[in-house]
Amino acid sequence: MKRREFLRATLAGITAASSAASVFADSPGRRPRILLRSSWQVVNIGDIAHTPGVLALIEKHIPDAEVILWASRDLSAEVAAMEQKRFPKLKVVKGTIGPSGRASSPELADAVAWADFLLHGSGPSFVAAKDVAAFVRHTGKPFGVYGITHGSFQTGDDKPLLGQARFAFFRDSVSLERAKTEGVACPIMEFAPDGAFACDLRDDSRAIEFLKAHGLEDGKFLCCLSRLRHTPYWTIPGDKRAFNERSQARNNEMKEHDHVPLREAIVRIVQHTPLKVLLCPEDMTQMAVGKELIYDKLPEAVKSRVVWRENFWLTDEALSVYVRSAGLFGSEMHSPIMAVGNGIPAIVCRFEEQTSKGFMWRDIGLNDWLFDFDREEDCRRLPDAVLAMANDLDAARAKAARARQFVEQRQQDTMQILRNNLALRDTP
Repeated sequence: MKRREFLRATLAGITAASSAASVFADSPGRRPRILLRSSWQVVNIGDIAHTPGVLALIEKHIPDAEVILWASRDLSAEVAAMEQKRFPKLKVVKGTIGPSGRASSPELADAVAWADFLLHGSGPSFVAAKDVAAFVRHTGKPFGVYGITHGSFQTGDDKPLLGQARFAFFRDSVSLERAKTEGVACPIMEFAPDGAFACDLRDDSRAIEFLKAHGLEDGKFLCCLSRLRHTPYWTIPGDKRAFNERSQARNNEMKEHDHVPLREAIVRIVQHTPLKVLLCPEDMTQMAVGKELIYDKLPEAVKSRVVWRENFWLTDEALSVYVRSAGLFGSEMHSPIMAVGNGIPAIVCRFEEQTSKGFMWRDIGLNDWLFDFDREEDCRRLPDAVLAMANDLDAARAKAARARQFVEQRQQDTMQILRNNLALRDTP
């Protein structure tokens, strides 16, 4: 899908934006109220980033709105504190709505009664479809869906529910076209980049301390992230997901194949540029992956310029490191998203097990930085592409800036549509 088509598709929404703003400005009533259903899990800094990203978008584009976060059960105190440091007025509720319409906590009951509009945040699917369905069934209030992948990890048959939304924004064009083909009858269906593009959390002091301790200077290192085909959640202490023999077999089958191009790229960076490389994780399983499949298999002469991060980090520290790097590459998605969202170049390697989300790189104009590891040609081309990015960082930053500009335009347009829907509420 061409980027100009995305812009053309939202002309009606943009035209209505000024009238919506005027409704808010002239209304003597209260501020619009959004209940944001988001926060999926905390073992992955990308899943964490969805929530502060969408909160930042609302703060920027609908500053008169009030927001309550309806979080999932596993939102930890540490992650909540990180988010509330950035959004000090944020109220968080948890719980579910039962078959009778009764909320499982008084705080959730109050939030449901309080809200004008339910917004389902970015994610790998319509993650909280059951919660949204219960909200709609028992309140009759409107809802919208912001930046999801469609067609994998579905919560049952979510197509009829998507059709009831005021709008459904998909984070990759493959998902959007699939929803259309399946006959999802939502009045507004468009592309909206993943909410994590807008994430702006920071822990500069911790990042600076880490970089200094490992001899990494601003702008003089690249970040490399790698993963297995299926996340081995069963290796995370305290995670209750069961061992999956089939997934582990696929991981074992493909792990060497998927890491050869990354190791070769690192060797070329060390041999042909003055840059260092930081091996870092996006989820809690990836420190071990980076050690076993990259660091331990590098030539000894290369290891002296490669840093392996052995501990997990949260989104704020990670992003504070990314913005000090020269760029990112690897087989993860949300660290590159956060990087490009902050003007840092990033190359993405994808494979079928990651769903269609990687195609958003094509959708935002970065197809040259998208490599499909299910295609041997792309595996062979990756080291040259990483070296080319490293050898012309000015051009790489300009390319990232163009993608960021397109993303920000889509963010503005889609937030206008949310604003328009908020303006339709009845003012008491």
